[in-house]
Amino acid sequence: MELRLKQRLGRKFDEEIRFFKGWMDGPKRVGAILPTSGITARRMASVINPQSGLPVLELGPGTGIITKAILERGIAPEKLVSIEFSTDFYQHLIRTFPGVQFINGDAFDLGRTLGERNGEMFDAVISAIPMLSFPMERRIALLEDLLDRMPRGRPVIQITYGAVSPIVARPERYQIRHFDFVVRNIPPAQLWLYTRP
Repeated sequence: MELRLKQRLGRKFDEEIRFFKGWMDGPKRVGAILPTSGITARRMASVINPQSGLPVLELGPGTGIITKAILERGIAPEKLVSIEFSTDFYQHLIRTFPGVQFINGDAFDLGRTLGERNGEMFDAVISAIPMLSFPMERRIALLEDLLDRMPRGRPVIQITYGAVSPIVARPERYQIRHFDFVVRNIPPAQLWLYTRP
């Protein structure tokens, strides 16, 4: 029992060091100074419908906490497509989660990044991209691109640390709903849902 606890704490410490190193290397590409909590990751993954038969798209997996929650939700590794910009994080992820379809690339250029999977439809998009680091026009363009890759009504869920939605309302094009405020995350996290009506 004590050995297992030490191993778990050791893994958590390693993960936080790796995350902090990623933040130091590119603070505009990593949205927080600590990884997302397991509670937040599970809340984000809860929007997935494992029975849909469609793959799930994850953006900005970082150290893989949300990836783990998506797999625990019942998504087979080969049904998860995950785009990570940082090559260091990407190399860690491919070693940690065999079978997941990791891509080392830019989520803001999905056509090129997805390659042969470009025409694929997804059940949901789970995003931890630090949206506040990018101009609003790029955020809106990314959201609309994502929504075009999903059946109507299926969600993009986005984590942010700001008080309001990181993407402005365009009611004629998409709907925004506040999903949760997770206090047990450092810093506390806001979760937002975006859907086509």
